[in-house]
Amino acid sequence: MATAAKSERIELRVTTQQKDTFARAAEARGSTMTDFINDAAAIAAEEALANRTAFAVPSGKWAAFVAALDRPAAPKKRLAKLLKKKSILD
Repeated sequence: MATAAKSERIELRVTTQQKDTFARAAEARGSTMTDFINDAAAIAAEEALANRTAFAVPSGKWAAFVAALDRPAAPKKRLAKLLKKKSILD
């Protein structure tokens, strides 16, 4: 599998203790500190984004969840009235 060329650079400030911890962890994994930090940051970023796009519904609640999604939307009189008004951007 081909990997994309790395052309971007990120710099960050850390404490001496953090740098030492990163260096020891990278050595324990047999990788460079750059690769270790890059891999850890990529995993953390994917998890942070996944938490915004995916969620779990307990199996016992799945049917109720699907029913709520399938139910027609109830009319919202105040929203309809608001949308009929001329916008300040018009």
